[in-house]
Amino acid sequence: MEQVKLMPGYATALGADPYTKYRQIDLVGRTAEADGPALVQLLYDELVRALRVAAWATEKRDYALKSEKVTRATAILFALEAGLDFDLGGDVSHTLARLYGGARATIVDASIGQDPRPFRDVAGSLEEIAAAWAQVRAAA
Repeated sequence: MEQVKLMPGYATALGADPYTKYRQIDLVGRTAEADGPALVQLLYDELVRALRVAAWATEKRDYALKSEKVTRATAILFALEAGLDFDLGGDVSHTLARLYGGARATIVDASIGQDPRPFRDVAGSLEEIAAAWAQVRAAA
């Protein structure tokens, strides 16, 4: 009887963490279809999610996951800041740039500590901005 050879790399990649793989595929699909404002909303959603998971990982002492989510959150903050248009955005863009910089500093400081609260605090602040952003998008 002939044995079927599986592609172990493919099966391992999907089987290691199916939820993470699904989230990656889902995010890529939503990103591909998103316009500018929708993309910003996705970034906020992913940022808040990363911070909430970083807080959880801190509590559970899962340092690898915490590090991964801190890296993701800071990368998203850089992406949001890079997308600011200081000519068209005026004071709002400058305020957001300061907010993003402060959030990054808080996240980096919290990354070396054992307190999950800073991650949750930043996530809460960013959720408020995300909610305002969603209202602006809905009104447009």
